[in-house]
Amino acid sequence: MIYAVIDTNVLVSALITHNSLSSTAKVVRLLLEGEFTPLYESSIIEEYQEVLHRTKFKLVPSVADTLISFIQEHGIETSRTAFLESMPDEDDRVFYEVSLCVEDSFLVTGNLKHYPQTPKVISPADFLSVIMDSKEE
Repeated sequence: MIYAVIDTNVLVSALITHNSLSSTAKVVRLLLEGEFTPLYESSIIEEYQEVLHRTKFKLVPSVADTLISFIQEHGIETSRTAFLESMPDEDDRVFYEVSLCVEDSFLVTGNLKHYPQTPKVISPADFLSVIMDSKEE
């Protein structure tokens, strides 16, 4: 099974794009199809709620709520593993620390600069490759 923490920016991008073939839209579609298991912690859910309901994104609230509920129902709530180094954006610390809780999990983000540069932190496009490669095995 593939485990991943999905950064909020990936969800926003997937929900606002008009391109169903974008990598973020594909990541969310694969999430909904059960191709990987999302990891989360209560602070991540709170951020999803706050950001996905911002009026500037003009998202339908029920769509945002359904996606968040799906993540909670089909994902795994985990704790955080402390990461003692500084981060470029401290608000993103929770996403990285949750990804550290499950070995071989990924943090999927459109903001690679906000995180330590490790194989664990990958773009949506690279995550799609991981999923496709796992299907070939």
